[in-house]
Amino acid sequence: MPVQPSDPRIRRSRTALEAALRELVVDHELSQISVSDLTKHAGVNRSTFYEHYTDVHDLAAAACTAVFDQLVTAVQSAGPSTLSDGAAEQSPLGKVFTHVAENSALYRALLGDDGSARVINHLLRRMIVANRVSRVAAGMTACADDEADRVPHDPAAAFLAGATLGVIADWLHHGCPGTPEEMGTVLEKLLTTSSVAYDSLGARESPGVPLI
Repeated sequence: MPVQPSDPRIRRSRTALEAALRELVVDHELSQISVSDLTKHAGVNRSTFYEHYTDVHDLAAAACTAVFDQLVTAVQSAGPSTLSDGAAEQSPLGKVFTHVAENSALYRALLGDDGSARVINHLLRRMIVANRVSRVAAGMTACADDEADRVPHDPAAAFLAGATLGVIADWLHHGCPGTPEEMGTVLEKLLTTSSVAYDSLGARESPGVPLI
């Protein structure tokens, strides 16, 4: 009888391998991590690895989806700052940079010079979808990876997501100078300026206030 995707053995194997990747990437460059390292750390057979993933980069994209989704959620839920007990809450974009700082080792490994183009594209696609959801499709929910390609072409969403990811990568590369709140303020000004310029081109769908 063939093993079904819902089989607990599959879930256990995937969970163990993804946890191993997240732990190893904190102290090692992604390019230095081998399938043997992962299977040994996870306590599974090498053949088991290839039953679920094509290579280390494939595993990296899957292993980091949960963390990526935290960033995407922060991006998608971004909105005007509010006041609480007389004190201003951290700005939405400040929260994005706080999340990145809290997971800096992981993001630095994946977005740095020795990171994975496949993982970067994986994150970028999810951010593009989140940006479109927050800008022009409020009723739309976050979609799975295999559905992301069906999201309509949206140059504004792609531009804003790419700009955000570029700033995050550069901030990490330089050792995170400035506080998350300061970075959020700087990026918000840059994206707002870009949004106004985009509107001036007569775009059919106004980006409104950029949220990532």
